[in-house]
Amino acid sequence: MERSLAIAADHPAYAGHFPGNPLLPGVVLLAEAMAALGAARHTIDAAKFLAPVTPGTPLTLRDEATSSGGLRLAIESPAGLVATATLSPA
Repeated sequence: MERSLAIAADHPAYAGHFPGNPLLPGVVLLAEAMAALGAARHTIDAAKFLAPVTPGTPLTLRDEATSSGGLRLAIESPAGLVATATLSPA
């Protein structure tokens, strides 16, 4: 499934993560993606962060169910792939 992943440009995580050059921490990116999917009870098996996310970057979240009941995630910006992750049910 594909959906928009909106992270506010004034999200508090930006303020403390490289003042003057704000980037979204990977942990926040995954937490927001998991919340959007209602996957809070899943655990993260693997994650790769491929590009930085700056304030106001539009993001698309794609998820695919695995045969074990988990999820595969891909998060993209208009410039390309930002992160991937594999989740399993807790």
